[in-house]
Amino acid sequence: MDLFDKKGIRPMLISELKEPFDSPDYIFELKLDGIRCIAYLDPEKNSSELINKRDFKLLPRFPELNEIHKQVKKKCILDGELIVSKNGVPDFFEIQRRSMMSDPFKIRLADKQHPASFVAYDIIYIDGELTTDLDLIKRKKLLEKIVKENDRIAISRYIENNGIKLFELAKQQKLEGIVAKLKGSKYLFDKRSKDWIKIKFLEDKDFVVCGYILKENNMASLVIAQYGNDGILVYKGHVTLGVSLRKLEQYNYKIASSPSIPHVPEGNENAVWLEPTLVAIVEYMPNDKGALRQPVLKGIREDKLPIECREEQ
Repeated sequence: MDLFDKKGIRPMLISELKEPFDSPDYIFELKLDGIRCIAYLDPEKNSSELINKRDFKLLPRFPELNEIHKQVKKKCILDGELIVSKNGVPDFFEIQRRSMMSDPFKIRLADKQHPASFVAYDIIYIDGELTTDLDLIKRKKLLEKIVKENDRIAISRYIENNGIKLFELAKQQKLEGIVAKLKGSKYLFDKRSKDWIKIKFLEDKDFVVCGYILKENNMASLVIAQYGNDGILVYKGHVTLGVSLRKLEQYNYKIASSPSIPHVPEGNENAVWLEPTLVAIVEYMPNDKGALRQPVLKGIREDKLPIECREEQ
């Protein structure tokens, strides 16, 4: 079966570095705070499809993007980021909120207030042919020829050589950071390498939500964990900033009769334990000890399974 019809693509993965760098061998792009997804666009059949990493179809929640196939010249598969901007900056909470909606009226209201857009940064298929073995720069040139930009679809801009300056600019604009990509890199499905590297001002990690502790004014503190190599959940602490019971109740969760973490330290006696089904993105300031410094709940993500939240070795 043709890859376009088969769907189910697992996008290329990105490694991490802590410090920005300059290099003539890399291009540098802004890291956008959105939902990574694959776009399957066919202008001849008037067909658009946006699918995230867990094979979830996004267009029912983002109907303003139903016709982005009209903006490409040929049948293609694009890799990119689905974003919602507020005040000119991608807003992760807003796009997460929209991705959880099911009421068509509320979705339409949201798309009028804060419309989404798809930013393409790679092309992996054109008219029946894979482009994955082409160098990144050649794929970028093809992308520029195929996509006709408008308010709903854009192409990610990049610069050469000057990664440090772009990183400082991203920090000034309160953006997440940058991505460095090797100019000659091939597109590797579901593979992580140093060919693509993200460098972020604030780091984030994914954790399994195992419970919560009620605080004053309907606030809450999440009990979080990650899986060890033995498949057992390991306690990682609490995150309180950005958490409220109201926000948590937007998601489907089930109360558990006992903690799913085998070894729970003192200080969690009043926790309400949950089935380990939710994945939280926690943003924090990096430090040398590996602990979470000033952690803030960035959002709950649907494109990752809890078992994928693993300790770094």
